Amino acid sequence: MESIERFLKDICKAPGVSGYEQHVSQIIKAGICSNADEVRQDRLGNVVFMKKGDGENRPRIMLAAHMDEIGFMVTKIEEGGFLRFSFVGGIDPRTIIGQEVLLYGKETLEGVIGAKPPHLTEATDRATAYATEDLFIDVAMSEERVRKLISVGDIAIIRRDVMNLVGSSLAGKAMDDRAGVAVLLVCLQELERLCHVADVYAVATVQEEVGVRGATTATYGIVPDIGIAVDVTHGEMPGVPEHDTCRLGKGPGITIGPNIHPHVGEKLIRIAKEYNIPYQIETAAGPTGTDARAIQVTRGGIPTGLVSIPLRYMHTSVELLDMEDIKQTGRLLAYFIAAVDTAFVEELPCC
Repeated sequence: MESIERFLKDICKAPGVSGYEQHVSQIIKAGICSNADEVRQDRLGNVVFMKKGDGENRPRIMLAAHMDEIGFMVTKIEEGGFLRFSFVGGIDPRTIIGQEVLLYGKETLEGVIGAKPPHLTEATDRATAYATEDLFIDVAMSEERVRKLISVGDIAIIRRDVMNLVGSSLAGKAMDDRAGVAVLLVCLQELERLCHVADVYAVATVQEEVGVRGATTATYGIVPDIGIAVDVTHGEMPGVPEHDTCRLGKGPGITIGPNIHPHVGEKLIRIAKEYNIPYQIETAAGPTGTDARAIQVTRGGIPTGLVSIPLRYMHTSVELLDMEDIKQTGRLLAYFIAAVDTAFVEELPCC
């Protein structure tokens, strides 16, 4: 798993805000291409790794994990060179005060997210979170210099390296959902020693955080017989109801609910039991906030599944997970793929 950990650290460090995934996509291509028979990138930016199955009448299975991350976009250059910004994707303003950032303009610049200090704030305002309009990025440059290097519309990310914690735990930015991309690599490596009939399309998708757009176009182009989204789910922590979380180190969450085809969900659970792969059951009473939402309703409808890696502190710069869950999720998907044949696919329309 050391190579998987290195791969995950490399892609988490790379910039790749929704709609601007070009840099991280190149690292992902370089890291996974040797485990696929074909690699291509579509016009929206999705990277598709195809691994051929054995036989003539081969089903198509698509795995989707999004590579985009949440971030910031410059909206205004204020007097003095301070930068106002908006959020790309769902960011909680409470989590970004004092964070280091990297700005991608004509040059890559370092900066910090600042706000009025508590000493200069009215007592009544200290009990509430900062509003977006109260925040700014400070690069400690003159306004003239800033205007030469930065333009409205430029992108910024939080600067954070992945850190190793106790055991196989890691924490850092963009684990949502580059941990899922790491699962794709584990799965493809596992498939090298397994016999599988199905053609596998492992897709690192774009723009999930702003509307599951990459999964929509990728599914439309591939037209899989089965689609499985790989994402993260909320890990257990104090103050959060147990039924809303999964435990770290106890295997992937397998989702059941209307967004999931019952045969696909049941098959994933059967495979986990057969191969002694730890798993947890998740429920979703409506559409999930993942690529599964787009996969299911593309074209005439795609039988869809969802597996999720437990993760704490989602949409912050210290997203925390256990590498063991990445390994087990990849194994589960590989054994699932090896068990899918034409007969199973033909049964899927019948719920």
